[in-house]
Amino acid sequence: MNRVSQRLASIAPSATLAVDAKAKALKAAGENVIGFGAGEPDFPTPAHIVEAAVEACRDPKNHRYTPAGGLPELKEAIAAKTLRDSGYACEASQVVVTNGGKHAVFSAFAALCDPGDEVILPAPYWTTYPEAITLADGVPVVVDTTDDAGFKVTVDQLDAAKTDRTKVLLFVSPDNPSGAIYDPDEVKAIGEWALANDVWVVTDEIYEHLVYGDNEFASMPTLVPELADTCVVLNGVAKTYAMTGWRVGWLIGPADVAKACTNFQSHATSNVANVAQRAALAAVAGPLDDVVMMREAFTRRGTTMHGMLNDIEGVTCIAPQGAFYCFPNLTGLLGRDINGVTASSTLELADLVLDQAKVAFVPGEAFGAPGYGRFSFALGDDDMVEGIRRIAELVG
Repeated sequence: MNRVSQRLASIAPSATLAVDAKAKALKAAGENVIGFGAGEPDFPTPAHIVEAAVEACRDPKNHRYTPAGGLPELKEAIAAKTLRDSGYACEASQVVVTNGGKHAVFSAFAALCDPGDEVILPAPYWTTYPEAITLADGVPVVVDTTDDAGFKVTVDQLDAAKTDRTKVLLFVSPDNPSGAIYDPDEVKAIGEWALANDVWVVTDEIYEHLVYGDNEFASMPTLVPELADTCVVLNGVAKTYAMTGWRVGWLIGPADVAKACTNFQSHATSNVANVAQRAALAAVAGPLDDVVMMREAFTRRGTTMHGMLNDIEGVTCIAPQGAFYCFPNLTGLLGRDINGVTASSTLELADLVLDQAKVAFVPGEAFGAPGYGRFSFALGDDDMVEGIRRIAELVG
């Protein structure tokens, strides 16, 4: 008899958190490490949100249990914010407040997947998605995309991947790790494909406000309203409001899905911490001024990083359109003698770069895309420039 269940023993650790932890451990040991691994804004949570949390701590009503699916006033505010920001009209009863975005991902697939149900998963993908699908007894069906295609899946590819077991399509735009954004026509075409093929859509909109240049965020159930009955929208405060540590996310789904997720949460976690929910209420109901400031900084950094990466011989990188990542093609560095060491994969290359240049990035293997690497530009300008400079010097 196994000491640890096969279900949990089969889970791969989060590669992004592992890289971040390794970089922090080296820093703690006195090494001057620059980390491009963590996917979180380097800005503090806006002051008015922090003050709302301080006040919430002082109110005894926040010291008690509250409804498992979220504070009623927060659910109302999320519904209003969703209509404001994406044009998608939903009821507060369709909202389930979760312990961060990851919890929303797990709850969505737990609600939708029966054993053997297939979930179409375009790659590159965020590391948590396949684990959440598998834990729900679903089967991830990976569809590869490349930088040549802008890391975007096509309807033809979806047609080829669909079987009689297909239940769900996971759709992400802006995308982590590639930074790609589907234009509204592409979003609509994919939504219409899902509707015509009776396929559910789980759409992750966590990076909706981090869009650069002429690119435009588009919400699938807004463009294809008929999809609302077979669509679950995931979101949260982590990226938009620099609140990764507050752990507040949500999902929006049809009534039966929202009820199932609430029941599940009532046994798994009960309510999200009330103080964090009060902070989230101040965030979603408040102005977007701080978001504008962060987006301006990310635009500048993304442009700089993109240019510096493309200046490295053997590296090519598409311009980031959204989120806060560059996802360069690093295959030109593989097999090259780098200070007497040769890397045959981006997994090995990441270890080499961390060891010799003291720079941490997440290899593409973690995202189902060997040969690439994810570099977050959610860090200070000086560190960002120095980190890419070190890599260029190492491999040059």
